[in-house]
Amino acid sequence: MVLTTFCFVAVTGIVRYVGSDIAAGQAAFIRYLFGVLIFLPFLKRIFKQRLTAQSARIHIARGLVHGIAVTLWFFAMARIPIAEVTALGYISPIFVAIGAAVFFGERLHFRRIAAIVVALLGAVIILRPGFQEVSLGQLAQVLAAPMFAASFLLAKRLTASEDTMVIVVMLSIICTIVLLPGAILSWTTPSASELFWLAMTAVFATIGHYTMTQAFRAAPLTVTQPVGILQLVWAALLGIVAFGEPVDPFVVLGGGIVVAAATFISHREAIAAQKIKTPPVNAAKM
Repeated sequence: MVLTTFCFVAVTGIVRYVGSDIAAGQAAFIRYLFGVLIFLPFLKRIFKQRLTAQSARIHIARGLVHGIAVTLWFFAMARIPIAEVTALGYISPIFVAIGAAVFFGERLHFRRIAAIVVALLGAVIILRPGFQEVSLGQLAQVLAAPMFAASFLLAKRLTASEDTMVIVVMLSIICTIVLLPGAILSWTTPSASELFWLAMTAVFATIGHYTMTQAFRAAPLTVTQPVGILQLVWAALLGIVAFGEPVDPFVVLGGGIVVAAATFISHREAIAAQKIKTPPVNAAKM
């Protein structure tokens, strides 16, 4: 999980380094195009599996919302400090919890509702509306959060019937297709250096998703989720060292509150999932 936080912050730092010289939609398209190239060895396996019409619709819907979310994230990353983007990104699990209740019928108990309220309070501390102007970069990242959450929920729906590799590869393929029109409209010829760095975002993101999956398999969420706060620490340090970004105490405070609330929600979900998996004593005896 520690390695995962390094990989995801590396992606963030690279996008920040590339900056706004390339339009967000084009940069996101190039990143996912390289992602497809990484998965080329698995395409034969994907095409062997027949998708149902319903699964295909879910894959397409997920690719659409994820593509929009990634474009917003690239836009935000080029305009606001790394630590702020990272802190606001922790809002996504809150929308996941809300979406799970709305679409999957999962119950929202008082403690989970309280955690959601606390997380939203943390987001308000980061943005400080009324005390400072909410920038387009901040707004883009806030809008990206529920879309990433929708992508996660659609992926959760797909795991009931689809292979994990199929889900990951299909996301890369559909995102590339979804992002293509925007990339064409805003296209500027990237330099060899920009292509290299955007290719590295695909590499680090792929490694990060793999190590995160391995972490989830090796330990419960109650162990892995608190380690995720290191991503905010690395992001703040990278911003200071590489880009000269000052540490905003409100971002650190608000980010810490959001991370704590998101971790609590993950903890409650892990407990609920364990209760579902563990049969009653009598059932176990039978």
